[in-house]
Amino acid sequence: MDEPHPLLTYFLDAADGRFPPTDGRVTVLPPLPRGLECSVAFTAHAVVATALSPSDVHAAGPDGYGGSLAPDFLRHLAGSEGDIWTVDAVLVARGVAAPPRLAERLDVDDHPRVRYARTLRTGVRVHGDGRGLVTLADGLAGRRELSIELYDAYGAGTGRGRSLLRDALTLVPEGEPVFAAVSPGNARSLRAFLAAGFEPLGSEVVLRPERPA
Repeated sequence: MDEPHPLLTYFLDAADGRFPPTDGRVTVLPPLPRGLECSVAFTAHAVVATALSPSDVHAAGPDGYGGSLAPDFLRHLAGSEGDIWTVDAVLVARGVAAPPRLAERLDVDDHPRVRYARTLRTGVRVHGDGRGLVTLADGLAGRRELSIELYDAYGAGTGRGRSLLRDALTLVPEGEPVFAAVSPGNARSLRAFLAAGFEPLGSEVVLRPERPA
């Protein structure tokens, strides 16, 4: 079995309340599998997983106070033609002791939420009901990740998002951490995750850089 990526330790430690030192520095780790890289910002400390050398990273001037997510630095990581995804808040919750409340869905492979999950994650499983879909997968650095999409997200039905998320936590073994990446601008989604018991750990950007063959 492959060794887990060292970034996973940072996420699991943060989920347990053990954060990197608040020293303003940037830690550089090796790149992620599948050609992906990332920049993760914790409080006053950043962690960058990249194929660039530490000297190349530090020469671009990032810091642990937000500079690791600055547009110019992210473009430096990605190269002129690389892909840069959005800045997301990193959230965590834990599985709850209850029978699974959502059925697995095998009929939605072509749903945009499922297709997107498979561009970044492996082992994607889909559950859901009349409220919407839940994806569970092995995501960034191998962490367990959850995402949701509501049907008629802007219609009536206040509270559907948080109720779907609470039911989604029954799909995760009791006490095990599950992570989510939520755009801060999607305030309705962010409020639902927080109301369902998710806690913020930091923020991140995932990249697929242009690298020489």
